[in-house]
Amino acid sequence: MRVIVGVAGIALTAALAFATPAQAGVLDNVQIKVGVSGVLPDESADVSIGGDVDISDEWVPSLQLEYFFTDNISAELLCCVATHDVVAVNTIAGDVDLGEVTHFPPTVTLKYRWTNFGAVEPYVGAGVNYTAFIDDETPPSPPGPVNSIDYDESFGPALQVGFDYRFNEHWSLNVDARRLWINTNVDIDTDLGPVSADVDIDPWVFSTAIGYRF
Repeated sequence: MRVIVGVAGIALTAALAFATPAQAGVLDNVQIKVGVSGVLPDESADVSIGGDVDISDEWVPSLQLEYFFTDNISAELLCCVATHDVVAVNTIAGDVDLGEVTHFPPTVTLKYRWTNFGAVEPYVGAGVNYTAFIDDETPPSPPGPVNSIDYDESFGPALQVGFDYRFNEHWSLNVDARRLWINTNVDIDTDLGPVSADVDIDPWVFSTAIGYRF
């Protein structure tokens, strides 16, 4: 929870700064990007009653905050919240609707960009992802046998590639792709007894955004 509050505070501070005139020297190395991200799980699971898991693709608003140490090296934080439909498939009980889960996966990467291609600035990055599962909604009963679900938080690596197309010294268009490794242990209470699963979500996150560098 402290991580969630901290990241939310950073995002709020940046948004307030964006809404007011920048003071010289304070935000010179900061870039903010607002856009849309597709969170597309490449999921797999080891389920105690057999089968696998199916997690829906989702497109959500996203915020990226970037700090430049030099023209070529920067650190970036991606924030978004996504709600997915989850189904356990091909278990010994058939397909089991597990309802919805909402997760908050802030991702920090260290980036290197090339600045010798004119308006186009391609980059690569690597870093770490933290995922908190902040809400889950079990399917209504009847018809589902699921009473409650608990997802463990996750830490994992992240890779990134993309580019900024700069219209001028402040405004740009961003296109970005990330691969996140997210693993969670899931405990499910059902009418038929407890069920556990080791779930790899491992999403691709594709983003497009409008950026402003102060």
